[in-house]
Amino acid sequence: MKKEIFISVDIEASGPIPGEYDLLSIGMCLVDHPDIQFYCELQPISYKADPKALAVASFNLEDLAKNGIDPITAMQNCATWLEQHLSKSETPIFVGFNAGFDWSFMNYYFHKFIGHNPFGVSSLDIKSLYLGAFGGRWSETRAKNIIEILKPQTRGNHNALQDAIFQAELFRLILKQIQL
Repeated sequence: MKKEIFISVDIEASGPIPGEYDLLSIGMCLVDHPDIQFYCELQPISYKADPKALAVASFNLEDLAKNGIDPITAMQNCATWLEQHLSKSETPIFVGFNAGFDWSFMNYYFHKFIGHNPFGVSSLDIKSLYLGAFGGRWSETRAKNIIEILKPQTRGNHNALQDAIFQAELFRLILKQIQL
């Protein structure tokens, strides 16, 4: 059995679904070493956008077309970063806050541009873990509610890397509560 290494992943996108909307940025860090990080901004491929989604992270598609990385290179760089920070005896576990959303874009882009997803077919959702650990209602798994309970030192700000760092802290705090 390979050792599981938790990777906190956050993305920003131009809309709600991959294939029609664009993956705009990727932020990742090792959960246990959040100073080991990956970040990139991608060139759009569809140019379809929900203005609200662009406003969340303050992205402009024309700026990304000029300054972003082409998606093939971005996904190759992402996979290379994972390979560089994991040994052959380790496997990456995708950890996200509302992981289904972030994982769906990453999965689509990995398969479309490099032919495979290094994370495989699943992800670990922090919101679900929190609900399982603390109980309550699904509506109580919003970040603001979790912050009140866990009191993390960091915060998210819709920058994919900062959000990945914040998520890593939330994940560690939940695990700490479970392991008491």
